[in-house]
Amino acid sequence: MRCPSCDFPESKVVDSRPSDDGGTIRRRRECLNCKHRFTTYERLGDTPLLVTKSDGSSETYDRNKLLRGVTVACAKRPITPDQITSLIDDIEQDLRAVPRNEITSKDLGNKVLDRLEKLDDVAYVRFASVYKDFKNIEEFASALEELR
Repeated sequence: MRCPSCDFPESKVVDSRPSDDGGTIRRRRECLNCKHRFTTYERLGDTPLLVTKSDGSSETYDRNKLLRGVTVACAKRPITPDQITSLIDDIEQDLRAVPRNEITSKDLGNKVLDRLEKLDDVAYVRFASVYKDFKNIEEFASALEELR
């Protein structure tokens, strides 16, 4: 670890402890050259999750993209931002629990629909109308019937 004071490339760890959230480790370090002390935070590096689209292409999972889609579906509904964040966190926890680093967009969309169905019927139908790409009123009516 480079010293922020003199840019020397080596330091020693003086103290190490987990952070409050348990997801990072706080380390106090001392530069071996100038004796300057500084703090670093260490976090487990995640393998990026890939989303395979229906056309066969892949892209890196983007939490913000999923958050935007769910937020639009939940617009003007009695759903708090905390509930939306919790929904996304729940999905990500499911994704990390499986030892693979790839998911299809269909499976990801179904995970969102499963959670929205329990949260709000209107948000479910809004998300489904975009995700399932309804072509006509019959497809829309069919989705409404499934909810009943």
